[in-house]
Amino acid sequence: MARIGDTPRTSLKSVLEAVLLASGEPLSLSVMAAVFTDDDRPSDGEIGKALAELGDDYAERGLELREVANGFRIQVREETNPWVARLWEERPQRYSRALLETLALIAYRQPITRGDIEEVRGVSVRTNIIRTLQEREWIRVVGHRDVPGKPALFGTTKVFLDYFNLQNLDDLPSLAEIKDMDSIEPELDLEAHSEEPEQSEAIAEEPLEMDETAEAKDEEPQ
Repeated sequence: MARIGDTPRTSLKSVLEAVLLASGEPLSLSVMAAVFTDDDRPSDGEIGKALAELGDDYAERGLELREVANGFRIQVREETNPWVARLWEERPQRYSRALLETLALIAYRQPITRGDIEEVRGVSVRTNIIRTLQEREWIRVVGHRDVPGKPALFGTTKVFLDYFNLQNLDDLPSLAEIKDMDSIEPELDLEAHSEEPEQSEAIAEEPLEMDETAEAKDEEPQ
């Protein structure tokens, strides 16, 4: 039976690297520790030290070890994305400015109601925007405001933090650093400079569940 340290390829650092690459999602220290038996299970301190060494190993490579909300993961460095993206023929999903503005308001002002978002943006928030953000598991209902109608209060999730490479909300850039929606997430391939009106509040392949009259009304300033 193989044991930690029997060979360089079964060192704690190598085992953790293999586990992180195989997982496909962030892993916490406790989850990583659970892959070991009681006889060879390392302490959290030992795991942390091995992860630090692994991060140093990646310093000059196209991969990086990144800590996000749900733990650690090995991922492609952002600088290499232009080349890596060419492996896939499909174009990345395109998100509308309306969706990103809504997500940004939830992230920075949570907990926040749909009405609050509409007041700031000056236009109605389409149902498809909220549904899309919930389906992506980027936002969730965190409570209800104690006013007539009990409107839902929205907040972001750990999945949102993981997607945007954040450990917690304190890692969000300050509002002073954000000049426009383009800088929130370059990888989203936002069509920010299009002169055409928005055709969808979320993703191009998702049809709107409203007629043209209702859609036009949705875009009128309140």
